[in-house]
Amino acid sequence: MAKIEGFRVKNFKSLKDVTVGRLWWFQSQNDPLTPITAVIGKNGVGKSALFDAFGFLADALKSGVEEACDARGRGGFEKLRTQGQTDPIEFEVYYKASVNVQPITYEIEIEADESGRPYVLREVMREAREDYSLLYFLSLVEGRGAAWKGNQGGQLDETTSGFDPEELVKSREKGKPEEFKDAEFVNLEDSRKLGITTLGALTQHPRIVAFRQFIEGWYLSYFTPDAARGLPLAGPQRHLNVHGDNLGNVVQFMEREHPERFQSILKEIARSIPGIDRIETERTADGRLLLKFNDKGFQDPFYAQQMSDGTLKVFAYLLLLNDPTPPPFLCIEEPENGLYHKLLETLAHEFREHAIRKNNGSQIFITTHQPYLVDALDPKEVWILEKGADGFSTIRRASDDPIVNNMVAEGLPLGGLWYSDYLDAG
Repeated sequence: MAKIEGFRVKNFKSLKDVTVGRLWWFQSQNDPLTPITAVIGKNGVGKSALFDAFGFLADALKSGVEEACDARGRGGFEKLRTQGQTDPIEFEVYYKASVNVQPITYEIEIEADESGRPYVLREVMREAREDYSLLYFLSLVEGRGAAWKGNQGGQLDETTSGFDPEELVKSREKGKPEEFKDAEFVNLEDSRKLGITTLGALTQHPRIVAFRQFIEGWYLSYFTPDAARGLPLAGPQRHLNVHGDNLGNVVQFMEREHPERFQSILKEIARSIPGIDRIETERTADGRLLLKFNDKGFQDPFYAQQMSDGTLKVFAYLLLLNDPTPPPFLCIEEPENGLYHKLLETLAHEFREHAIRKNNGSQIFITTHQPYLVDALDPKEVWILEKGADGFSTIRRASDDPIVNNMVAEGLPLGGLWYSDYLDAG
């Protein structure tokens, strides 16, 4: 399954320039992101901004950059651009489609026109070679440039200084097509749409197709227990949606299509939340779906509308982790909200067990305030987000501090060190 090795954000909210993991220009120095990554920090340091950076990119792929700037209460481009900055908003994703292929870097810059409308200024995809050279196979400026077909073609840039796709187009127009074997020259009608949205639908561009499908498969959890208490129309659904208001539909699907897997979820629920031994669905007369929780001590079931926020959240997370076709990337903001603190270490272990599952586990990215959850993690899995003296966010890996590594090796829990201020700067 595809994995993100590194992610960079520039000029997005409080994130003037923040990188987690490995990028192409320091492949040999930095370790890639681990299967599970947790970002910790005080209130207001930018954890929600980092979570939303992934959400913005997914929204931009789906509906374009202008709609993404306004979606989910973001407030438009100028509200998103880091205060005091005039450079474009930039995102860079460094990922591997599978274990045995070369990593690929995707870069996008977003700017606003004279009317204040955001558009895609620049969009590039490059394959990172072992000799640190780059092979461009997509390069667009304001929707105009070149894309190479197949899995091998591209324009080699040995200096890593880049090239101007406008010059490629001019060269083609001058009658030198031999320089651009397998290249297609692109002129998008709408520069507010991502090039990978259009080109990722064409089979002649398999590398772009794979990356588009990868981002489309991301699951960013905006789960709310109140949404899960709703009464959806009956009908099995394969995957939990981002708000969780189809929880009953997914239970209906799992009951019918994967009964053994569903029983394992119930067993885990029983271990985590004593008393609950059965969860079922019931179809009402008007075609809606009730979710029923049976408690050992009571004859009549409790319905989702009566269950606690924590019970619904744990159940939703376990459904996500037991999805037969899980998302490649699972991003959850503050999963601890509403949960009893002793459940958090169990939840962290469940996350890790899922993330390291061979060939069928999601890469998991979470933000958290909870030391109990961090106790279950390794220093390489934890990143500390802080505000610098200039008001902008900075980030570092807990494992970069040898003292922290030594303390954890001696048996001290990482969350306890955080609580005792050993992870703070200085």
